[in-house]
Amino acid sequence: MREMDRYFLEQEEPVRSCMLFLREYILGKDPAITEAWKYRMPFFCFRGKMFCYLWTDRKTSLPYIGVVEGKRVDHPGLLLEKRARMRIFPVDPRKDLVVEDLDILFDKILALYRP
Repeated sequence: MREMDRYFLEQEEPVRSCMLFLREYILGKDPAITEAWKYRMPFFCFRGKMFCYLWTDRKTSLPYIGVVEGKRVDHPGLLLEKRARMRIFPVDPRKDLVVEDLDILFDKILALYRP
């Protein structure tokens, strides 16, 4: 089993289901998106450039989407925290995820990488 698959499957529910959904959602946004295991975490690349990753918060154990160029993306759900360049989009797996919010966020993110 690949490390990335193991990472997702080792998560406790409901985090596991949430992260597996996010994984499929991200990969389905564009055929040019691929996944890669980098820095011991699942990253997603657009045409070979890393643009986001999935991870869990150390304190709350809740999942989030880390956006590499988050500082350049204007979306109310993105939090800066203590990062200079990246922002995170926290996700509560106990609540329904608003796919329209994800669509808006990923359209803005991918616009930075498309010609």
